[in-house]
Amino acid sequence: MRITKFLLLFCLTGFTAFAQEAIQNNQSKFDDIMYRRGNVYRSASGVPGPQYWQNRADYAIETELDDKNNILKGKMTMTYYNNSPEALEYIWMYIEQNRFTEDSRGTLTTPLDGNRYSGDTDGGCKITGLNTNGKNNSRYLINDTRMQVFFDKPIAAKGGKATVSLNFEFKIPEEGMDRMGQLKTKEGIIYSIAQWYPRVAVFDDVIGWNTDPYLGAGEFYVEYGDFDYKVTVPYDYIVVGSGELVNSKEVLSKELLKRWDAALKSDTTTYLIAPNEVGNTNLTRPSQSGKTTWHFKMKNSRDVAFATSKGFIWDAAGINLSSGKKAMAQSVYTKESDGKKAWSRSTEYVKASIEHYSEKWFEYPYPNAVNVASNVGGMEYPGLSFCQASSAGEELWGVTDHEFGHNWFPMIVGSNERRYAWMDEGFNTFINHYSTVAFNKGEYPSTAAKGRAMIFWYRSKQRESINTYPDIARSNNLAFTAYYKPATGLILLREYILGPERFDYAFKSYIKNWAYKHPQPSDFFNAMDNGAGENLNWFWRGWFVNNGNIDLGIKEVSQKSDHAIITFVNKGDVPMPIVFKVTFEGGTSEIKTLPVEVWQRQNEWDYLVKSPKKITSVDIDPGRFLPDVDLNNNSWIKE
Repeated sequence: MRITKFLLLFCLTGFTAFAQEAIQNNQSKFDDIMYRRGNVYRSASGVPGPQYWQNRADYAIETELDDKNNILKGKMTMTYYNNSPEALEYIWMYIEQNRFTEDSRGTLTTPLDGNRYSGDTDGGCKITGLNTNGKNNSRYLINDTRMQVFFDKPIAAKGGKATVSLNFEFKIPEEGMDRMGQLKTKEGIIYSIAQWYPRVAVFDDVIGWNTDPYLGAGEFYVEYGDFDYKVTVPYDYIVVGSGELVNSKEVLSKELLKRWDAALKSDTTTYLIAPNEVGNTNLTRPSQSGKTTWHFKMKNSRDVAFATSKGFIWDAAGINLSSGKKAMAQSVYTKESDGKKAWSRSTEYVKASIEHYSEKWFEYPYPNAVNVASNVGGMEYPGLSFCQASSAGEELWGVTDHEFGHNWFPMIVGSNERRYAWMDEGFNTFINHYSTVAFNKGEYPSTAAKGRAMIFWYRSKQRESINTYPDIARSNNLAFTAYYKPATGLILLREYILGPERFDYAFKSYIKNWAYKHPQPSDFFNAMDNGAGENLNWFWRGWFVNNGNIDLGIKEVSQKSDHAIITFVNKGDVPMPIVFKVTFEGGTSEIKTLPVEVWQRQNEWDYLVKSPKKITSVDIDPGRFLPDVDLNNNSWIKE
């Protein structure tokens, strides 16, 4: 009995010891992330499901500029289409001009010392005459930048529609949070007008109504629809806007119409209004008094914006699309921005950018692409961008290319910018890298998003995850969480992990399948996994969701007479394949790749080199794509 008890005690003690000493594997780094199972609305393969639905809104808007008091007044009718499977008793709309008040949530959450998204506080939008389905005095409720509009009868599910009509008026902010505003020049004010009409929020299958307030860093999530809008200005003003100018014969002189046709056929920049013609309305406008109304239309867009001034230099060139279609690149700027190294190259930049993205990823769908010299540092809207008027050279190329890249993300692929800035800014910064490499045979460098450029930030204790919402991220981190880190990750995925062929197929399929739709992060992850044929949970978890780092290394190289063993280590939180270059005596070399699965069980891995030749060096990541936080052990050189 005593012997039995002793053995039992020994066994229990032994099991306890083994349990305490058990070596953990790395499965948790490779496990599934978030809820990615498919349903009838969103397929597990990363494409819209067989019953995917999306609501829609068409807008008819008339607006007028009061340039004496810097006020914009307008009236609009929105036709809303409810394609969802449930009836809607109300809808939510955004009134983003309400951000420009002293007590707006955006103002009250702006630091006292300000930031990029500081703005005027003496504005706000006045709404009058609201009616629904033709009925006056309809009930509505305004809270900060949101407005809830109620209906007497619910909008029917699966195809019901309703109308909302109203009048709006607001003071145009001088400082519009780096998204719109006024630029005073010698020839007059340039008005950059955006977020200028009340627009409907998105109702989707994920959270229902998306009503996150407009604070600043978080941008937009809006429905697609057709726009018919008219802008009335003093006769001597030029207006450029999103979409197609449909009454050009009424607002442009015969000479300008001739130049317009010539520019559309030209591969080089052609003046519509030359610097020495600014202010000569006899040459440029058919009307010489009163007011003029400019009429624009845009199909299947998520927004429209416009700019107006009486001091514009205006030039243009044709955009050649691979389908044979033509579009037109345009730039408007004043004499202060003119110059061969400055805005006189803007149209060249716009044309190159649009043609590159169209050829590489998805064809540009809009008739025009207009760049506006503005007080805005850089902000995008469908078919039109505001860029800093003082930019020149490499800086002007960079901001122009970036803002027009946004026509793909989020204008064509309509992600939720207010929550997932990385699906907007990050994807765009990624495609900007390749556009810059291609432009004019590399006239300007592209290094910000590649490999080791941002290692200093990855080592910072202040860093935050890509998954951080833009309005929550620290101001000094937003450029990294939203722009650089996700772009670096996609470059890694293309150049280091998958290779261009597999990546490009999956990425282009994602764009095609979600064009003019609303993908979620899980849709993107599923699309890339399925299109590339790779389980990338470890990558999405490590690089996009969590906040760890990459840290591969070489522990030792042991050489024998007919072989060598290289011992690699993974000291980081993000597992990675090992691409490495082995150089032998005599100068010959080989590039090898070990799959990421070598790290599934442990954090050391021995690799056998079958060769009698002596190794002189081993170098991890010879292409310099990895943002490895400790480069001291990435290379081994024989002493």
